[in-house]
This record gives sequence, C-alpha cells and structure tokens, in this order.
Amino acid sequence: MIKDNQKYFNRLHLLVDAIVIVISYMFAWYLKFESPFSDMDPTRGALTMQTYFELLYFIVPGYIALYYYFNLYTPKRATVHKYEILNIFQANTVGIIILMAGWYAIRQIDFSRSMMGMFYIINIIFTTLCRSLIRTILQYFRKKGYNIKYILLVGYSRAAEEYINRINDNPQWGYVVRGILDDSVPGGTMYKGVKVVGSIGNLLYILPENKLDEIAITLSLKDYDRLEYIVDLCEKSGVHTKFIPDYNSLFPSRPYTEDLMGLAVVNIRYVPLTNTLNWILKRAMDIVVSLAGAVIASPVMLIAAIAVKCSDGGPVIFKQERIGLHNKPFMIYKFRTMAVQMPDDEKKGWSMKNDPRVTRVGKILRKTSIDELPQLFNILKGDMSVVGPRPERPQFVEQFKEEIPRYMVKHQVRPGLTGWAQINGYRGDTSIKRRIEYDIFYIENWTLSFDIKIMFLTIFKGFINKSE
Repeated sequence: MIKDNQKYFNRLHLLVDAIVIVISYMFAWYLKFESPFSDMDPTRGALTMQTYFELLYFIVPGYIALYYYFNLYTPKRATVHKYEILNIFQANTVGIIILMAGWYAIRQIDFSRSMMGMFYIINIIFTTLCRSLIRTILQYFRKKGYNIKYILLVGYSRAAEEYINRINDNPQWGYVVRGILDDSVPGGTMYKGVKVVGSIGNLLYILPENKLDEIAITLSLKDYDRLEYIVDLCEKSGVHTKFIPDYNSLFPSRPYTEDLMGLAVVNIRYVPLTNTLNWILKRAMDIVVSLAGAVIASPVMLIAAIAVKCSDGGPVIFKQERIGLHNKPFMIYKFRTMAVQMPDDEKKGWSMKNDPRVTRVGKILRKTSIDELPQLFNILKGDMSVVGPRPERPQFVEQFKEEIPRYMVKHQVRPGLTGWAQINGYRGDTSIKRRIEYDIFYIENWTLSFDIKIMFLTIFKGFINKSE
C-alpha cells in the first residue's frame, strides 16, 4: 500500500534543487573564467574564486525560499507542467533582479554580470530538465502500477462528480477511484467509469481489509449529519481521509480554512492582498513604478498640459469622484479631453465613440492614453494601484451592485490604472458582468508576477477604453 510520503519527497526535492543551483553556479563560473571559450583572465582584476563561491551561502537558501514562494514544492499530482516551468522562470528572474539590486546598493562593480547572466540561463535550463526528469520517472512508475493511489468515495454528490472529472482529466496524478458508497443512489449506477458499489454501511467491511490508500468523503449537503460518524470510522481504520465539501455551488469562489486557536474558520473568498507582506510588496511596487513613470513621462505630461490649456483656455486637469478601496470615494485625475461641462452633465453617463464633446487635443490624448498619466499621482497618494479593477463613479456603483452579482468584491483591493479585465478587452461600454469576473479572478489570484505580466501586456494593449 502506498504511504503518504510527500513530506519526505519535498525534502529530497529541496536537496536536489540546492544541488542543481550549486552546479549551475559553478558551471557558469567555469564558462566565464576557465573554459576554452572564456575571454577573461581570472588574474586580471577579477574577484577570487573563493569570493565568488562564498556568495552561494546566500544564493542557495535565497533561491530555495523563492521556489517556496512560487509554489515549486506543491505535489506533482496537483501541478501542471507548463505552470511549473513558468514558476521556475519567475523565481529565477526575481532572484537575479534581487542580486543585481544588492550589488548596486553596495556599489559592487567587480562581480561579473555576464557570469550571473549565464547562471540565470543555466539554472533555469538545469532546474527545468531536472524537474521534467522527476515528473517523467513518477509517471513511468505510475504506468507500471507503482506510486498509484487507490481511492474510495463516500457519498454521491456534485462534489464527487467534480472530483472524478478532475482525476479523469489528469491521469498523471496517479489516482484511481475504486468506487462510490451511497445510500440514496442505486448500486451499479455509473459516472464516467466509476460505479456505486454499495451503501455507506459497507465501510465497516471495506476498511478492515486495508486495501485503500485514501478515503474521500464527498457527501451531499443533506447527508452532513452523518459526517462525524464517517470521519470517526475512517480515522479508526488508519486510512488517510480527505473531505471534499459539497458547497462549491453556494460559494462563488474558492474558500480557504484558517485555524483560530483550534477552531477551523472557512473564509468564503481568498484575497491574497489581505496578507500584510503581500500588501507591502504591492504598495512598494506601486510607489516605485509610479515615481519612475512620472519622471519618465514628465516631458510628455508638460506638453499635454500646455496643449490642453491652449486648446480652449479651460482647466488642464479633469477631476471626477470614483469609488475605491473599502467603498471610499476619491477624486481621480486625468488630462481634460472634453469641453468644459456643468457638473450635472458629467453624471449623465459614459462618453461614446465619436463623442462631440471631445476636443481635438482630447482625441489625441485619448487615442494615446496620455490623458490617463495624471493617475500616476493618484497611485502615489495611495488612492489607486498600478494594477487593479478600474474604479467607477458612485451612481454606477449603486446601480451595478444591485444588478451584477459580486460586483462589490472589486472594492476589497485598490482600483488600478490598468487591470486584468482591461487587457482582455473588457473596458468601456462592454459587459460589466464579464468585467467583474475578470476582476475577481485577479483579486483571488494576485501575485507580484501577475501584476508584472499585466503591466507588460498593457504596454501593447493600452490602458483603458476611452469610453470610461
């Protein structure tokens, strides 16, 4: 019978990763300084070999910590290979950026940047090849009948069907469902090759045989009064037991459990930015990016300000109330692109394509997204973030929160200059429902690398549609 050795496998995996990092680093050093292809004499102004290798005391634990952060020690059964490769790339990219920033901070100019560039590429390649080899070996053994986990489901429900669907779609996980026990569904009923093999009471005879690796409790909601009895029965048998709740249709997101001094508390929605460290990282990136953006774009903003002022003599900056983090209102800044209007006229609705109120200068600013640049100062103030759901006007918030399910979830994070919905085409006069779906996906799946990806894509796709 297969035992749950994931903890020991992870420790072995960590050791292998550490060895790969060291080998990659030493190979990069060899290519740079000792190989026949090297164009550098190690005795000529370079640091000593010992100095280079002493850095490994920091690189190895630092990279292992990054691998943990980028979920590279999640069980192979639960990860898709292409995402594992992406996480390897992201972890190594962050690692090399931190190293470069550290050298810049301490003004270390003698360390070979080209060698570290080689290490960056080699480590990504070696780590990817090593993990691909491990994955291939595991799959080979599973095909041979080793490292297979046999599971029995207790309870026929929507959760049971979803669990079977995922196992069938991912044979590389090495899970085999032996059958389902249920009191309401007739024996012999099949679902995608898995049969109802008896009633829940059969556990009394099945568990003592000790031929199962896992029991998955997939009771329907109406049978939860039996949950305590079934868990107690499974625990006494010593078989690893997991619980797959049948409330996914009730919760509109992925819930997570936290331990409150021994009390399990289910949070209906996972919001990574409620974590203090994540919040600090995002805020730090917002400040750096907005400051850099304001400095780089300052000549463009100066020209735009002069052009707006000269076009009709009206105000340069357009301010409008929007709803932000925790439903608090703030004033958003833009370069004015329309003729000056009365406040009541501004509240009537979105601007439209070929809106006659847009000035000639305004058309250029909107087409190039230059009119959005003053929002860099909203970001510096803390009203907005570089990446997040786009903020909306109060009257539309009041309307949409009654019409669109989960609309108000977007206000659990700071609104953004650009966002996941916007780069996927949901901006301006498009489906609000679909836009919120993308916003919620971003909120629940936030990572620093996700923000960087959105910022990168924004360069090619523009900030937002000008009908906002």
